[in-house]
Amino acid sequence: MTAATLDSTAIAQYLVDHPQFFVEHAALLGEVKLSSPLTGRAVSLQERQMEVMRDKYRALELRMSELVRHAEENATIANRFHGWTQQLLRTRAHDEIPGAVADGLVKHFIVPQATLRLWKLPAEHANAWYTNGVSEDVRLFASSLRAPYCGPNKEFEAVGWLGEGDTVHSTVLLPLRAGGSAFGLLVLGSPDPDRFGATMATDFLVHIGETASNALAPLLG
Repeated sequence: MTAATLDSTAIAQYLVDHPQFFVEHAALLGEVKLSSPLTGRAVSLQERQMEVMRDKYRALELRMSELVRHAEENATIANRFHGWTQQLLRTRAHDEIPGAVADGLVKHFIVPQATLRLWKLPAEHANAWYTNGVSEDVRLFASSLRAPYCGPNKEFEAVGWLGEGDTVHSTVLLPLRAGGSAFGLLVLGSPDPDRFGATMATDFLVHIGETASNALAPLLG
């Protein structure tokens, strides 16, 4: 290889192929000078390597902190979910389960507002609060939902069930299903437009919908 054919790529490859180079020429470690992006001054190869290692260490620390934060958030949600399901299991009377589902979400998940409506129930539930005010449009909407809706309140009819629909700026709409067919809709609301955003994770919301559906299914008769 002649000097004319040497370039940075070839030199870099040579050093990779010959890891013992700096062992044989250790003096070069102190003589080679590099520009530091931190201080702008020339530093030795050893000093630059230490800067690179410190940068990698800081990046790992930030990543670890992020993972710990997510783990703590998930643990908090899991504890709230546990408290809610315990409340549902303690509710024996069928006509008290709808209230336990909605009130439990407010209590354990600190949700500002929550309610639900059910249909396809026997006649004995005809005058209950959880079967009133359900239009055919709402039923069709619930049947069309394949995932939880999270986002701004687009003047959904179901949000009016909360009683103060005009104060709800973000909402979650969860279809309740049994045997693949929708028999209800769970509504969460907040005056905070950022509480329920379109980009929020929905894993736990899916679990909430499935748990609520199983808890409420006995009302179908």
